[in-house]
Amino acid sequence: MTRRPPIEMVVIGASAGGVAALLSLLSPLPAGYALPLVTVLHLLPRAPSQLGSVLAHHIALPVREPLDKEPIRPGIVYVASTDYHLLVEPDRHFAYSNEPPVSFARPSIDVLMASAADAYGPALAGVLLTGANMDGAEGMAAIHAGGGLTIVQQPEDAEVPTMPAAAIARCQPDLVLPLREMPALLRRLAAPEGTA
Repeated sequence: MTRRPPIEMVVIGASAGGVAALLSLLSPLPAGYALPLVTVLHLLPRAPSQLGSVLAHHIALPVREPLDKEPIRPGIVYVASTDYHLLVEPDRHFAYSNEPPVSFARPSIDVLMASAADAYGPALAGVLLTGANMDGAEGMAAIHAGGGLTIVQQPEDAEVPTMPAAAIARCQPDLVLPLREMPALLRRLAAPEGTA
């Protein structure tokens, strides 16, 4: 990777096959991981999400749904609530919106990633995993345009390749990796300079 500003937040999007992919990505991360990780997984609207409790049983980091207007803190895995868009405000607080679905999804990966790109610019890393539609492609393009780091799962490695393939076609991401290589990368992104 070329030299870039330190990463201050990671946003992660997934859809079909995403629970297993998120577990593979997040379970190797140690307690005390230094960055906030904000996830959007496409879920059925108006049904209580079990994603937070599933992740919490398998990873070392605390997991929870953020509150509206809550400041973003390091070392937490934030999971978007069902049936609302999750956004990052310029002052690095969370916000919710009930605007219409984007790419048939609410919460939308594109909405989260584009708002986070506006707030964090080159200090943002975006990760796009397995999924069955094109949500995330525009969000990754926004991260790329803002100077952030874009990381996409190799389509042939994904349970459903549509989402990562769409992002690759849209924005030529910085890194296209198999899922098994991503946890080590996330650990390096969180390490103080010179210790990775």
